[in-house]
Amino acid sequence: MNRLPLVVVFLIGIAVAVWATRSSEPPPLGPVDGSDLPAVDTGRVAVGDIAPDFTLESREGEPVTLSELRGQRVLLVFYRGHW
Repeated sequence: MNRLPLVVVFLIGIAVAVWATRSSEPPPLGPVDGSDLPAVDTGRVAVGDIAPDFTLESREGEPVTLSELRGQRVLLVFYRGHW
């Protein structure tokens, strides 16, 4: 039995559902109360500088400090926006 038509119909249905639920206007960036954003020190880290040390929680709940990973390849991913 060829399932390709069923898969195509399913994918089209998902695409239509996503398209139908999209908002016509993007969500506002920054505070919604109209206040100004706090000043950010953008000169603190320049390209090529060593990143400031910080500690975050791993997926397993253990603390991981950036300096502990020195000498290894590290990829930092930053997200901003609405999920």
